[in-house]
Amino acid sequence: MSRIIIHNEKVRNVSGVVQVCPFGAIEVSGNTLSINAVCKMCRLCTKRYPEIFEFQESSMPQIDKSQWQGIAVTAELTGKNELHPVTLELLGKARELASKVNQKVLAFIAGSDVENAADELVRFGADEVVIYDDKALEHFRTEPYTAALEDFINLRHPSVVLVGGTVTGRQFAPRAAARFRTGLTADCTVLDIKENSDLEQIRPAFGGNIMAHINTPNHRPQFATVRYKIFPFPEKALSPSGVKTYRHLAPEKLSSAITVEGIAPLPEEQGIEEAQVIIAAGKGIKRQEDLQMIRDLAEALHGKVAGSRCLVEAGWLNHKQQIGLSGRTVAPKLIICCGISGSVQFAAGMKGSEKIIAINSDPNASIFKIAHIGIVGDIYEVIPALLKKIRKGRA
Repeated sequence: MSRIIIHNEKVRNVSGVVQVCPFGAIEVSGNTLSINAVCKMCRLCTKRYPEIFEFQESSMPQIDKSQWQGIAVTAELTGKNELHPVTLELLGKARELASKVNQKVLAFIAGSDVENAADELVRFGADEVVIYDDKALEHFRTEPYTAALEDFINLRHPSVVLVGGTVTGRQFAPRAAARFRTGLTADCTVLDIKENSDLEQIRPAFGGNIMAHINTPNHRPQFATVRYKIFPFPEKALSPSGVKTYRHLAPEKLSSAITVEGIAPLPEEQGIEEAQVIIAAGKGIKRQEDLQMIRDLAEALHGKVAGSRCLVEAGWLNHKQQIGLSGRTVAPKLIICCGISGSVQFAAGMKGSEKIIAINSDPNASIFKIAHIGIVGDIYEVIPALLKKIRKGRA
C-alpha cells in the first residue's frame, strides 16, 4: 500500500506544515509530525514541502490481461421471468465496448425456467449465454446467485462484468467482486474502454461536484453497476449466432440462510422511468400549493410529475418522483424542467432524454448547458402562458 513518509528532522515551522493539509490529516505531538487515517493521498503536502514529505508508492500486482477476455453482462429477470430492461441496455453497451477491443459479448443468467430469456439475450447480440437453470435459483437469494456468478467468472474469465444497478444487482455484485479481490464502481454514468482492455468508468463523486474517472488497471475482472435508463435500448441483432452453455452448481453452493416464504406481487403502476413526457419541478417552486400548475401542465401533455431532491426532502413530492443519482433515472421523449438549476446529480438522472426544455429565471443556470430549448423567464409567468397556448390549440 502506498504511504507518505515524513522526514521530521527537516521540519522548521511545525504550525505552517500542519496547515498545508485541507483534511486535517497531519498531526503534531511535541515536535513530531504524523499522518492519521483521514489522509486522502491527495499529495498536496508532498508538493508544498517535498523535502519533508515523501510519497512512497508500493509495487502494484501484475496481471496477464490476455487471460481475461470478453465483456460480460449479468441478466436480471422480472417476476414473470422476463429480462429486466436494464439487462438489454447493458447488452447494447457491452456490444459497443467489445467491438473496440475485438472481444466477445458474454451473458450470465441464473434462475429457473430461463430458456426464453436466454434466447432473448442471443437475439440482442450475446455471443455466448452461460445458463444456470435450477429450481433452487427460482427466487433471488444472495449466496447461490453469487456462487453462480463466481463459477461463471472462473469459467470464462471476462475482462469486464456489467451489472444492473438494481436492488438485486447491488446485493451480489459487491460480493462477487470481493471474492476476486477486484474493484467495483457503482452507478456509472459513462463507460468506455482502452485498447489494453482497461475499463474507463465515470461517475459523479463528492456530492456531484466532480466527475470521477475510475480505472482498475491491475485487477480483473472489472466490475461496474449501471442504473436503468442510463444507456439507450439496443436493436436486435440482424443475424444472431450466439451459443448457449449450460452449467450446474453443486448442491452445497445452492444452499442459503435465506428462506423465501412467499412472493407478494407489486401493484401494477407506471413510474416516471417509463413515462414518455415528464414535467419536473425544482426549488423555483415557492410553495407546495404551486405544484398544481406543474400537475396541470403534466395533465395537459399526458405526462408525469417529477422533481429534484429539494422538493422530495421538503415532503412536497414522494421519493418515487425524484430524478437524480439519489432518485430515479429517466429518458423520456420530452422533459420540461421548471425552476431547476441543473446540478450534476439531477443532470445524470435525465441527460438521456430526447428533448429537454428548461425554464429558469437565471440565464447562467447549469440546466441550460444540457437543454435543447432554454427559456429564460419566471416559471410563474411562462407555465400559465404555456398552458393557455396548449388548451387554446386543442380547442
